[in-house]
Amino acid sequence: MYAHTVPLGGHTGADTLPHWAGMQVPAVDSFSSTVINKLDAKGRVSIPAPYRQLLIAQGSEGVHCIANVDQNAIDAFGKAMIAEQEARHANKDALLDSDYEALAQMVHGESHVLMWDEEGRVRLPDPLIELARIEDRVLFVGLGRKFQMWNPERFEPVRRARLERARELRMGRS
Repeated sequence: MYAHTVPLGGHTGADTLPHWAGMQVPAVDSFSSTVINKLDAKGRVSIPAPYRQLLIAQGSEGVHCIANVDQNAIDAFGKAMIAEQEARHANKDALLDSDYEALAQMVHGESHVLMWDEEGRVRLPDPLIELARIEDRVLFVGLGRKFQMWNPERFEPVRRARLERARELRMGRS
C-alpha cells in the first residue's frame, strides 16, 4: 500500500545525496514519503533513515514528539520546527502573556524528546502509543516541516480526506 523511496547508491554526506546521472543532488530538506515500520514488544520503532538524516542536518540529537491536537496521531519534528515556533512567539511576553504559555505548553511542556539508538530506534512513550492506537506497526507520513506517526489502518481515511481537500484547494474551492 505504501512505498518507501530510498535513493540509489550510498549516502555521501549530510548535505548531499549520491551522484545520479553525473549530477550532484542536494539532500532533501523536508520530511517526505510514507513508510511503515514494525513496533517491537518493547515499544521501539525505527525512525526512517531519511528522516533521521534530516533531523541530524537540523542539529537535532533526537526527535521531538507531541500529541496531535486534532487527530489520534503523533506529530514529530526537529530543531527547525522548535526554532520556527520560537520565532513565531518571540514578540510575546514570556512572563505575562497567557497565549505564550499556552503555546509553549503545547510545544515544550507536552513534548517528548526521543533519542534513537545505534539502529535508529526510539522508544515511543506509552501515552503516545495509546493516543495513536498503535499496535504492531507504525506508519510514518512526511508532511514537509514535520512528520506524523499513525496506526496504518486508522490513517487511510485521513489520507483520502487530505487528498480530497488538496483537490478542492487545487480547483479553487474552499
